[in-house]
Amino acid sequence: MAKPLPGKRGKKSRRVRLEDIAQACGVSLSTASRALAGEKGVRPEIRRQVLEAAKNANYVIPTAVAGQKVILAASSAAMIDYVRNQFTLYVLEGLKERAQTLGLEIVTRPIANQAEELAVLKEAREDDGVAGLLFLTIDDEGMLAATRGFDKPVVLLNSDDPFMRLSSVTPCNRSSAHLATDYLIRLGHRRILFLMRPGRRTIERRYEGWRDAMLAHGLPVTDDLVVPVDDWLPELATQVIARRIAANGLDFTALLAAGDSLAVGAMVGVQQMGFSVPGDVSVMGMDDLPQAAFLNPPMTSMHIPMREIGSVALDLLRDDLAGLPVPSRRVELACHLVERASTAKVRERVATATG
Repeated sequence: MAKPLPGKRGKKSRRVRLEDIAQACGVSLSTASRALAGEKGVRPEIRRQVLEAAKNANYVIPTAVAGQKVILAASSAAMIDYVRNQFTLYVLEGLKERAQTLGLEIVTRPIANQAEELAVLKEAREDDGVAGLLFLTIDDEGMLAATRGFDKPVVLLNSDDPFMRLSSVTPCNRSSAHLATDYLIRLGHRRILFLMRPGRRTIERRYEGWRDAMLAHGLPVTDDLVVPVDDWLPELATQVIARRIAANGLDFTALLAAGDSLAVGAMVGVQQMGFSVPGDVSVMGMDDLPQAAFLNPPMTSMHIPMREIGSVALDLLRDDLAGLPVPSRRVELACHLVERASTAKVRERVATATG
């Protein structure tokens, strides 16, 4: 039998917390949470007890989503990435695992333009079994604007809404690039290239983090230090770096790439030109894909919590389904440095030669 909850027997009431529900029912906090959310793995009698206690205490019960569908609208960029460097693959794995826990069905719809997006919105609006939508790797303002006034929750994955109309989940792109650049500067590097594929807002945040760190240390941020690549293919990064060294000599001692695939290509370009990594150039990526540990040399990278992007997005969607009057939220997940053999302290002779 459940114990009395706060606010009974004439005492001044206070807001009932989930911890109070769990304690009153003699169950763990996680069990109470799963029971209220309708998740699997909770005995029916325990679920009934927790729900009854929550109801009697006027506790806001999260909307049960088990058995419903969520449409994942994935952009062309996301689908290309899925094939090439696996970032999207790990996001989808996290999404799938969390969906199984919540009893949700994920239905994927690739979208390449606004017309296809409008078709997905129409499908979601007309199907009562669809709880909401997830948009994966979408930056286009026109496509984001099309969701205004949509009557079901929409959450962005690996992108954000600059006007905060929609909730979103991303890595902490700006701060993680700042941390990566700080690390290279602590190793003594002063001429640090930033290699990037321009176009996406999330990648611009990584450029801003590199720039922030350089300026914070009083180092120059000049156009020649920002190296654009037309695509995420490693071989294109190899060509760009090799051409730069052929034209300018080795006028840098470290390189931070906006993604692991570019860093892989950059390492090959440095080595093709007769220089060593990390002896002559330290190379660092961002993503920490599993293959980074098996390169020659193993690559230092910023670990991006890819699976968690998917799982947290579903939790945001579920919160929105509860109908609580909460504003849109932008969730940024912390990243951390994984140090391997592709980075080292700057060589004195290189530092002297390049200033």
